[in-house]
Amino acid sequence: MQSFEYFCPTEIVFGVGAEERVAEKIRAHGGSRVMLLYGGGSAVKSGLVPKIERTLLEGGLAALKVIGGVKPNPRVNFARRAIREAVDAKIDFVLAVGGGSVIDTAKAVALGAANPTAEIWDHWSRKVTLTKSLPVGVVLTIAAAGSETSDSAVLTDEESGKKAGVTTPRPVFAIMNPELALTVPRYPLTCGIADIIMHTLERYFSKIDGNDFTDMVAESLIRNVMAQSKVLLADATNLHAMSEIMWCGSVSHTGFTGLGRDRDFSAHKFGHELSGRYDVAHGASLTTMWAWWARTVYVDKPERFANFAEKIFGITDGTIDERANAGIDAMENYFREIGLPTNFTELGIGVQTDDELKFLADMVTAGGTKKVATFHPMDRDFVLDVYRKANH
Repeated sequence: MQSFEYFCPTEIVFGVGAEERVAEKIRAHGGSRVMLLYGGGSAVKSGLVPKIERTLLEGGLAALKVIGGVKPNPRVNFARRAIREAVDAKIDFVLAVGGGSVIDTAKAVALGAANPTAEIWDHWSRKVTLTKSLPVGVVLTIAAAGSETSDSAVLTDEESGKKAGVTTPRPVFAIMNPELALTVPRYPLTCGIADIIMHTLERYFSKIDGNDFTDMVAESLIRNVMAQSKVLLADATNLHAMSEIMWCGSVSHTGFTGLGRDRDFSAHKFGHELSGRYDVAHGASLTTMWAWWARTVYVDKPERFANFAEKIFGITDGTIDERANAGIDAMENYFREIGLPTNFTELGIGVQTDDELKFLADMVTAGGTKKVATFHPMDRDFVLDVYRKANH
């Protein structure tokens, strides 16, 4: 086993009716003046937001600011407005009711409200590092991004189209009732499933060996999510399948499935630029790019990809190269099977000009000035090549 450090302080409250404990948990973490953030109107129409407000009031708290309208691929301008309102109201706790976009926005608001003189995008563009933050709590409504337990958040700057992820404090608690996720429409559900799998795939493909238990955890999580996704897509009311997927989503982004290895996140580098520029679903941007990246880099460590093919899909016939490629094909076919894109046309953006692909490659590599990722450090020419392969 390789060396690592691991600390995940997020308290998990899991199960049907868990949201009824939200006031208790906010008080336990020192909150009294709460900002509640949520996404679309469905959180209000379903009665969840009013229920949370009543629960806070009955628990001796009040949601002093309730702000909806967080969009997928969350925008920094929205976060700026919420930060100003949080500072004015002297908010001391930020509660996210929703999925990854709402949680990431809550993390930004918590950082901005704790550092009111800072420009929040300076943290996302790595001009400054902010560590002081208000506490963030989560009532999770969709199994996907894992932001409820992660130490990162992603925002999009509307002016530049740049989408960036940075390190942030983790939420202090995550309330997870799988019943709340059963109403998620099919496409966001499958995009979330892809994101869960990808958070572990991005850690699994590493050149660092000697982490057998970590490998077994990662492989089991991927197999379980794939199996449960098929059950859930056949029966959208299956609470057991949803509970398995929801918990796997949180574990997948705590870092536990990658202990002893570096984090690569190559597909995320490609996908962030697609979702930032074309406003496509994050999970769909990942499935669009992953197989093309994998087919390009597998030669760096074919035995790793062959092992993946055996452990996930039971592929044992053929040479190492043949097994590696069969595993990549099988993963891509699974994404297609659950209705997700694997190229630009399927993503809905159509075939792009080469100048547009060059722009995307520049965005990934800061105009060709840096290499990104770890499994195969990617320069501008490499990134452009992979975008070209997906561009059909």
